Amino acid sequence: MIPAVTIEHIHVSGIKDALRGMRNPLESWEKSDTTETLDEATSMTITTIGPNDLGLAMELAKSGGPHAKYRRQIHVSYDLIAPWLFWKEYETYQVGTVENSTSQMFKMGSRLLTQNDFAFDDWDDDAQNYLNFINRLIREWWDSGKKKRTPEWRKLLQHISGAYKYRRTCTANYEVLANMYRWRQKHKLQEWRDFLSIMENACPYSQLWTLKETPDPDPS
Repeated sequence: MIPAVTIEHIHVSGIKDALRGMRNPLESWEKSDTTETLDEATSMTITTIGPNDLGLAMELAKSGGPHAKYRRQIHVSYDLIAPWLFWKEYETYQVGTVENSTSQMFKMGSRLLTQNDFAFDDWDDDAQNYLNFINRLIREWWDSGKKKRTPEWRKLLQHISGAYKYRRTCTANYEVLANMYRWRQKHKLQEWRDFLSIMENACPYSQLWTLKETPDPDPS
């Protein structure tokens, strides 16, 4: 089955700087034991949080968001491919997030669509008939001259399903992920649970926002 949610290019940065700032209130910088090393094979910086910093970070995280301000300075970027019905929910989190999306207005109708463009739970006869219908509308728009703001163009846009998938390059932080996890980990929309599971397993030290010592196994 084609996954409804795919996340690519996950990149986490700012951990060491955030944990240094975490120690500012008590001026306990000498106790910091977070290190950074360069992985020569990948030219990437590997951050290792020591037991002193991890213990304090977890203590503050468990005390709640106002005490764990360092999480706001741990930045996360990723490409998220998900259906429109999920994006409508995701957009609830507008503070601390930025998204740059693929454009329906610019690209819809530039090609015929395939199963990979949709997130139907089962690709049954109804789903296939819908795909055939949408591709027929695309061909009708092509035959009309491919002009925007025409009846053919509007009809195509009006019939695009909430299962149609968009790619967005997103930025967030560990505090945003903590709020998402707290309020959405048991959400009735499966896409939320898939998104959080992928992020939990892919982000280093995700326990800072899940408050769990180890991540749950990846269901995939």
